[in-house]
Amino acid sequence: MRVINVFLLTALLFLLVFSKSQAQNIVLKQSQQTGVYKKGEKIRVSLFLNQKLPDSVSVVIRENFSKQVLKTTLKYKGDTLVIFDKSFIQPTTIIFEVQSGAEMASIGAIVEPGKFKPGTKRPKDFEEFWKEEKNALRKLPIEVKSVPVKGIEKGYLCFNTEINCTGPKPGRGYFAKPTSAAPQSLPIVLYLHAAGKITNSWVHSEPKNAIKYAKIGDGALCFDLNAHGMLNGQSEAFYDSLQNGALKNYSHIGLEDRSENYFRGMYLRLIRTLDFLTSQPEWDGKRILVIGESQGGGQALAAAGLDSRVTAVVATVPAMCDWGGTLVGRKGGWPDSFATSNNRQKMLKTVPYFDNAHILKGSKATLVVEIGLIDTTCPASAVFAAINQAKGKKIIYTVPYRAHHLFPAYDKIWKETVNKPKTDFIEDYLR
Repeated sequence: MRVINVFLLTALLFLLVFSKSQAQNIVLKQSQQTGVYKKGEKIRVSLFLNQKLPDSVSVVIRENFSKQVLKTTLKYKGDTLVIFDKSFIQPTTIIFEVQSGAEMASIGAIVEPGKFKPGTKRPKDFEEFWKEEKNALRKLPIEVKSVPVKGIEKGYLCFNTEINCTGPKPGRGYFAKPTSAAPQSLPIVLYLHAAGKITNSWVHSEPKNAIKYAKIGDGALCFDLNAHGMLNGQSEAFYDSLQNGALKNYSHIGLEDRSENYFRGMYLRLIRTLDFLTSQPEWDGKRILVIGESQGGGQALAAAGLDSRVTAVVATVPAMCDWGGTLVGRKGGWPDSFATSNNRQKMLKTVPYFDNAHILKGSKATLVVEIGLIDTTCPASAVFAAINQAKGKKIIYTVPYRAHHLFPAYDKIWKETVNKPKTDFIEDYLR
């Protein structure tokens, strides 16, 4: 297993600036600016206020996202105040939250991230289950419906595309490519979407996304796939009806029955779309890059685990990781299935088949992963429990100030030290 510890390199850039809180007045610093610690290494966190505010601060320290370690109020006299000084011998995550007046700040730390393991056992018939699902998919003759999108930039083609699937829904999205590419000359890009209200724009596939990646390097075959197999380009009322109907609480559908589990269909649509893309005469036969954030990042990891043709992934704060963390004193990744009121024994016979902590086992794809150390939606412990199972090269960005969404105060430093290298990787890979 090759791991590139990007956090050690970027620490030099962050040293003076990245521990400032989103409140700007509250400055939190820790002994390892990367937020990553070894077993037994002392974690020392200090606090300083840029401006004089109330003479006390509220401090909450949370361990493994579920256990409250400390909640207290401390006197602040104007000097640097140490709020934590402790070491751990087990893999652990810690979040430090500070409030002064109306302002709040937070940073995170993680101990021995490479040692996190899945919270559930991998089913004995895991490989057999997915082999049967893929065999059934391949037995279904592929049928593609394509409608050209008008007004696309000269030199490129884009199609509103539907691909049949055993899913039970078809794969739907926008497929774009250069008009004059030679056979066996282009890489593949599969672009995937985050969760949220079905009416939100980031949930929908759009031609501009497909064209964006089709233009990188010497060109690419890009498919912008929506997560739900829903029709593209429909009215807001149409998506409202899905939000309040068939897709209401979709992530909890089929938690007690693997044949009905919602993520089964979502993952099969990934494979079916890759079947379509790899059938294109322009594919170079080598490179397949899958990109996504949150739910999209979770799908990207699943694609790498379920389809050995995937050669690289860029996943930002990925979901669908280590749902079993909830059962072992941590918090499971979104949608935190075991935190629901469903029958636990039935879930244990269902949920692990769709958990990236098991899907990624043995994957040889290159994984570029951004992990937020104060992300409570897709916890760092859950993401590491999943990616630790993969065997390929890993480029990991652990970000101590990153929640699931980025606080505006960090936008500039994040763009320079995290987002830019990720973007550079994509451009270099597709060149």
